[in-house]
Amino acid sequence: MHPHDVITSASNPHVKRLVRLRSRRDREREGLILIEGARELRRAALAGVRLQAVYLCPELYSPEARQVVPELPEPVSGPLTGTVTALSRPVFEKVSGRENPDGVLALAAPPELSLAEPGPDAVVLVLHGLEKPGNLGAILRTADAAGASGVIVLGRGADPFGPNVIRASQGSVFSLKVVVWDEPEALAWLRERGFALVACTPDAPRVYWEAPLTGRVAPLLGAEHQGLPADWRQTERSVRIPMADTAGADSLNVATAAALMLYECVRQRLAAGEGRPALAGAPGVSP
Repeated sequence: MHPHDVITSASNPHVKRLVRLRSRRDREREGLILIEGARELRRAALAGVRLQAVYLCPELYSPEARQVVPELPEPVSGPLTGTVTALSRPVFEKVSGRENPDGVLALAAPPELSLAEPGPDAVVLVLHGLEKPGNLGAILRTADAAGASGVIVLGRGADPFGPNVIRASQGSVFSLKVVVWDEPEALAWLRERGFALVACTPDAPRVYWEAPLTGRVAPLLGAEHQGLPADWRQTERSVRIPMADTAGADSLNVATAAALMLYECVRQRLAAGEGRPALAGAPGVSP
């Protein structure tokens, strides 16, 4: 992949557009997502995301970027797109959302949002009103690693395909089935397919590892400050994550809570012989 042009001016229309597209409103208006980072772009490309424009700064390339850039598909054509453009270092740093960019950024059409028909032991995570991109991205990364069948995002909180969520997920948002639904749509889909809804709430009587989490299960987690609203806590199962009496905090980070729930689902499936062999050789934790 070779750049066709080099942009050195911050007043260039491409540059102004890239800065503008860091806003969710502008991305939604244009029907685009902004993907930055070699790893994230590689995973997007593997998932079939259609790149519409690619912006490169070879001076900033990381070792991974040097490997990934030649493998990226050529962008498809579209308004002000269909190009591979080089940016000078100062210009790339202006449009980047990172402290240490690796010189790779692209615009793309958003993936189609849908959930596959679930298998008999599917785990679909439901997130209500999460606001912090870092938490949402970390949860998506964990859900991908744990083999979740999908993630339902409720409410207009953090944008699952916003640049900061894509970064925090390390591109896992493209590997997963992620949908943004309203509450009635999500509840109808889950009920019609026989999912057990498991509300995670600190006042539940049962500890999470005591609850049956095999079969089709949908763990429910709420926003960072408010937790789940009352009507989503009234489910057939509710669980809590215990905390020491001496703990100074009154709650766990929602990404930590999601990880505990997802891997308890994995543990119970392995114990029941429904296991996921791919997990046996999983690599260690990476930053």
